[in-house]
Amino acid sequence: MKLNKQTIIFLFIMVAITTTVKVICAPQLSLSGFSAGLAVALFAGFSEKDAKKAFLVPLVTLFVSDVLIQLLFMAHLFPFAGFYGNQWINYILIAALAGVGMLLRRGKLVGMLAASVLGPALFFLASNYIVWATQAEIIGYTKDFSGLMECFTAGLPFYRNSVIATIIFLPSFVALYQWIVKGKLSLATA
Repeated sequence: MKLNKQTIIFLFIMVAITTTVKVICAPQLSLSGFSAGLAVALFAGFSEKDAKKAFLVPLVTLFVSDVLIQLLFMAHLFPFAGFYGNQWINYILIAALAGVGMLLRRGKLVGMLAASVLGPALFFLASNYIVWATQAEIIGYTKDFSGLMECFTAGLPFYRNSVIATIIFLPSFVALYQWIVKGKLSLATA
């Protein structure tokens, strides 16, 4: 991704979409997990040839989004903070999803569809395991297999929403990138 006017416009739109979706959906329990963040990470890995940039794009997008959420929270316009304890774990998981996108990029459209399902699944498994491993007693899960399964079960609505969001946003970001930056519109040429 060369940093030019079109790329800056595209990145601005992607951050705006990610933040707007987070502001609208995150406070509503039924929509929690519906986020463009996983799609940003997969998109970066899927379309960026430079590995450093592929990992950097989702981290910067997530950070900017979190800063804006934090500012809204501080102004009493949002119900929770943009920054919180152990948040660095989400940043690591998001960066890892850029790697998933990089692994599946040769598959073009099939790779994008696989990434849309595989990315949220890996994020769901890792994040719920980490919640269980680090906060089981605080949340009320037992520190055994039963408690882990209870944690995974509680996360299923978030997982469903993240799969739906990723299936919507990943191809949308690829198409938007092709249109704004590349001057053509085709999902298969990502």
